[in-house]
Amino acid sequence: MTSTKPRIEPLDPPMLPFAVAGMAAFAAAGIVLLLVGGHRAWLWTCLAGVLVGVPGVFIMLRHDANRRLRRALSHPEFKVTDEL
Repeated sequence: MTSTKPRIEPLDPPMLPFAVAGMAAFAAAGIVLLLVGGHRAWLWTCLAGVLVGVPGVFIMLRHDANRRLRRALSHPEFKVTDEL
């Protein structure tokens, strides 16, 4: 006798908020370092974090669009809208 357990689907949250939050954290840290006269290397690190986050935002926008399409195909009751 085999039991049939329901298949647990992996989490697939929207990723754009994570990319924006990371950029905001680096920007806030950079501003704090500017105000307190932080070490230059840390300022460059904060700038690099913000700049690397820019393409990350565009990648996450594409990921979230594909995520909505995947969900629409696998769950017909899920509605696809163009609203962000």
